[in-house]
Amino acid sequence: MTARIDHLVTSGRFSLDGGTWDVDNNVWILGDDHEALVIDAAHDADAILQALGGRRLRAIVCTHAHNDHIGAAPALAERTGATIWLHPDDLPLWKLTHPDRLPDRWLDDEQVLEAAGADLTVLHTPGHAPGAVCLYEPGLGTVFTGDTLFKGGPGATGRSYSHFPTLVDSIRERLLTLPPETVVRTGHGDSTTIGAEAPHLQEWIARGH
Repeated sequence: MTARIDHLVTSGRFSLDGGTWDVDNNVWILGDDHEALVIDAAHDADAILQALGGRRLRAIVCTHAHNDHIGAAPALAERTGATIWLHPDDLPLWKLTHPDRLPDRWLDDEQVLEAAGADLTVLHTPGHAPGAVCLYEPGLGTVFTGDTLFKGGPGATGRSYSHFPTLVDSIRERLLTLPPETVVRTGHGDSTTIGAEAPHLQEWIARGH
């Protein structure tokens, strides 16, 4: 059975550096009728469980450890038995939200995660956060970018643990080299394609965000 991508939007708050903002997050579910993995368990474990529809959840993969992307991960893992995956460079951010619960597994660059016949290749793309990753599935022609790349430009780099030149390098070297028809499924907002975003790289560098 071919893997499919399901999508839901959950709402909550993002907090860092003493500020708090209301946000809507994309939660992506990759799987078939029997099993799945979740990319970014944001805000609402109940809503994600409902979207899973009784399928076995094998893993919760975190694109990075800002609280709005990982807030529901421990609760979802406890209720499903799924393992939580995070890049180790984001452990300091993780501990700000979940000081008493570590991730179960560490993501490595170029690692391949399998679920329901799909193969997700981990691309370490630091900049928005030190351990930010994107997840590329060539068979489905898509890349899940978290907050690394959006429709219209890079993720934010104005807060702790972020660095704009590093983010630009990650986008240039790891994402814009993908096929232009690759669908970019983001952590917030609308999807786009690599081909739609690539021509604007110099504009982003010039504006500095």
